Amino acid sequence: MTYAAIAQTDAPTRPVAVPLWEQWCAGYVLMMLTGALIGPILAPDQGENPILRLFWLPSYAVTAGLCLLRWRDLVRVWPAIVLVGLMALLAFASRYWSIDPATTQRRFIALAVNSGFALYLGARYRGVALPRLLAMVCLWMGALSVIFVFALPHIGIHHGVNDGLWRGIWYEKNQMGLVMVAGGISAAAWLMAEPTKRKWAMAVLALCTLLVLATASKTSLVCLVLGIGVVFAIAVIRTGGPVLVILSLWLGVILAALGWWVWTQESAFLLGLIGKDPTLTGRTEIWEAVLEASNQRPLLGYGYNAFWGKDSVPANWIRFNTAWEVPSAHHGWLDVLLELGWIGAIGCALVVGTAVIAHLCRINGYGRAEGWWSLAYLAVFILLSLSESVVMTAQNLPWILYVAALARACDRAIVVHAPFSSAVPKGMSHPRLHTSPAGHT
Repeated sequence: MTYAAIAQTDAPTRPVAVPLWEQWCAGYVLMMLTGALIGPILAPDQGENPILRLFWLPSYAVTAGLCLLRWRDLVRVWPAIVLVGLMALLAFASRYWSIDPATTQRRFIALAVNSGFALYLGARYRGVALPRLLAMVCLWMGALSVIFVFALPHIGIHHGVNDGLWRGIWYEKNQMGLVMVAGGISAAAWLMAEPTKRKWAMAVLALCTLLVLATASKTSLVCLVLGIGVVFAIAVIRTGGPVLVILSLWLGVILAALGWWVWTQESAFLLGLIGKDPTLTGRTEIWEAVLEASNQRPLLGYGYNAFWGKDSVPANWIRFNTAWEVPSAHHGWLDVLLELGWIGAIGCALVVGTAVIAHLCRINGYGRAEGWWSLAYLAVFILLSLSESVVMTAQNLPWILYVAALARACDRAIVVHAPFSSAVPKGMSHPRLHTSPAGHT
């Protein structure tokens, strides 16, 4: 195949000049998925408020309109649609054995619609377009959070528990922390993929880092360091050639083995360094109780989003045994195990693994074009899933961004290049950059 043919094949993967109105629509849905602004203002006590559900109707309408308008982009990522569809079908089918069928059915609708938006996001915003969009949306939300902190401190700052810590336009500091992690990773990827926008990318990165520090969330800080570290590490390794790649892989294996040994021997000491107790703030007690409850329905679970209801007998048994109002398993995979059993948990793990492997194979071509955003965010998502309930969640930014990364991994129009290779095959010349018609650049 000639490089002209490769350039023609790879043309659909180049960033599209998305209309400004469409970017604003996507930004609105993204803001809704973070849980920003509306909830803290209309229901500051975090109580059940039917009015809040009405605010999701415009978001669902916008999502439906975007998916219908850009259906050709969605067709291009049909393998991801199949994978996400199978998981959604399992969630829907669980209503037949759910301990709370009404909640399962309602949450399935939210899962299906928002997963559709995530697929649109990954398919429509190709290359650097997605991290650029996320960075700018997080910039606006971060700036609004700073305004709330100083102008409306009763909303922007915690009082009582976590007194004095910033929470911005969200209910909890951890919510703001995880949103700013997504913004920081996106800014780093934007910086690597589009250095001409260096000032904007660095401004977003600085603001997101500041807000993560203001939350004092150790989990968010670790995720931010991991995500940005992946982006910059890959960029450095690529500049060093094959020798540095091999040395880096060996060093990574050695450090991973050493880290695992230190963790098994001195986990209590290491947790103490970041202000955590050996039970991870009671999480280990919850996990033991969750595993015991899961053993009662190991294969198919208790039904999607049905386990942690206020009237749930098995959930109240866990709350009684742990002596506090447990809202979730605080572990993404254990929550899936409770809701959809081993079938759901293994299925999710296989789909996540598919996305990781696909992006590793595309690390030099599409990965470079997007500033390695997908790999960085997948690393953060996997780490986050071990302490937070972010797997197969209906209205949650981490899961939406994972599905977007999956869509990018399954994009059939993308050419797979040799990892970490910049060599030109014998008999071929470098392709010339050009501006293609129909809004492609």
